[in-house]
Amino acid sequence: MTVAVSIRQLKKTFGQRSRSGTAPVQALVGVDLEVAEGEFFGLLGPNGAGKTTLISILAGLTRADSGSAQVMGHDVVTGYREARRNLGVVPQELVFDPFFTVRETLRFQAGYFGLRHNDDWIDEILANLDLTGKAGANMRSLSGGMKRRVLVGQALVHKPRVIVLDEPTAGVDVGLRQSLWAFVRKLNQQGHTIILTTHYLEEAEELCGRIAMLNHGKVVALEDKQTLLHGYSGITVRITAPAAPAAFAMKLTRREGDVLFFNLENFAQLEQLLAAYRTEGIRFTDLALQEADLEDVFLRIMGHEE
Repeated sequence: MTVAVSIRQLKKTFGQRSRSGTAPVQALVGVDLEVAEGEFFGLLGPNGAGKTTLISILAGLTRADSGSAQVMGHDVVTGYREARRNLGVVPQELVFDPFFTVRETLRFQAGYFGLRHNDDWIDEILANLDLTGKAGANMRSLSGGMKRRVLVGQALVHKPRVIVLDEPTAGVDVGLRQSLWAFVRKLNQQGHTIILTTHYLEEAEELCGRIAMLNHGKVVALEDKQTLLHGYSGITVRITAPAAPAAFAMKLTRREGDVLFFNLENFAQLEQLLAAYRTEGIRFTDLALQEADLEDVFLRIMGHEE
């Protein structure tokens, strides 16, 4: 198995203890991670978990305090040229030069990697991202969704072997999501390694084969998707009721109006939940067991960590 991304005991702290007593922030606390070549890998976690810091270190935008990171066998510090040549990153922020057209933006990006006369590939990128009609448009004239498409194009223009998508569909319409994922799947099938961070957990569940979850700068789960779904999910119960019994408040994972979702360890806990409803005199009008999804697993793991 060829390792596309290797991370060993990566640590990063921001800030120093001030006179007022403000403590430094540990963004990464000894992260160990490997992503195999050709994987579609999910990197999930709440805000502030360390995902963006990890990606910034891979991209050479931030220097780790200790540990190492490699992309296709090239250290991101000592072999940064080859590491960056093999990596394409779609950032969360909409960063663009307002003075160039879409095509010029992609050409300039290709030029940073010494690539010229690659308009055939640029045309393919534009077509797959539904940007052909905007190729001559100035960047500042584009909508937010269109600008995000260009960011994806910039990450792909040098045909990197590893592609990191950091919240690529945030604020993007459904049409682009579908076309983007079709294109990314095609790249993955061609052998490109994809690393995805997203808050749309249904996307991660549909696309990723293996998933790592970060919290407070640490890897708290790292399994293939099916193992996560079956090993951590327990029993998900959906009950329509005005409230949850006090004894089971900690088992309530989410609420949608009067529809309550509980994550239980086993059927014995289900019996206890129903008994608690009777004891507290709370009437429910509907009950169903449902197959756990990645959101249930995510909430369960993060709740346990807290």
